[in-house]
Amino acid sequence: MKHLNLLVLRCRDIEASRRFYEVLDLRFEAHAHGDGPRHYACEDERGVLELYPAATPAAGDKTGVGFASPDIEAVSARLAAAGFQPQPPRVNPWGRTFVVRDPDDRRVEIKEAIQPEQENS
Repeated sequence: MKHLNLLVLRCRDIEASRRFYEVLDLRFEAHAHGDGPRHYACEDERGVLELYPAATPAAGDKTGVGFASPDIEAVSARLAAAGFQPQPPRVNPWGRTFVVRDPDDRRVEIKEAIQPEQENS
């Protein structure tokens, strides 16, 4: 896979999901295409994340997503303040991360982004 530029998540409650992902500094706009359902889209130069209502409850959805942040402590604190339950950060072979569950119980991993000056150290 060269460049993923679209990810669509089906959500039992798109308002709750929108609020969760906005804690991660994503900003959504309401959309509807033709006769399609009202949904949310967050678009930037890297691609689009869309939140769609689930036609049926997404039982057994094992989708996992990950985001990078230069300050995972701040992200963890914002999630906790918003009522979510992030796990404590830990060091993994792929970097320092923590995991939190979104309103649909999807695994969301937040990875500490390496700053360019840290790469050269």
